[in-house]
Amino acid sequence: MKLIRWLLGRLILLFDFIFTPRSKKRTAEAQQQLDVLTQNLKLYQFKACPFCVKVRRAAKREGLKLETRDAKGNQMHRQELLEHGGKVKVPCLRIEEQGNVTWLYESSDIVNYLQRLEQSA
Repeated sequence: MKLIRWLLGRLILLFDFIFTPRSKKRTAEAQQQLDVLTQNLKLYQFKACPFCVKVRRAAKREGLKLETRDAKGNQMHRQELLEHGGKVKVPCLRIEEQGNVTWLYESSDIVNYLQRLEQSA
């Protein structure tokens, strides 16, 4: 079973690499404004998780720069996710706004949040 998961994970990463979406084109000012909005977002993820790939691809399509944190290979990030988010479940978007921190789970909810963020810029 472990071998099958490993193979599927590598296939997912290969297809993600081959079919990487293009980012939206914006003026430098518009992109800078969007970068300011995303500077306090952290995406906790596993590299080969299909739901994490879905979120990363959506961010790429929208031209969003997200800091990604590997919750599988980095024990410190895994511990942060467990202690502050409440569970080790990915993808998880850590949203910091005006000193308040929100942990958003579920790939579809994260994608919707990122799309609304892009539209508000």
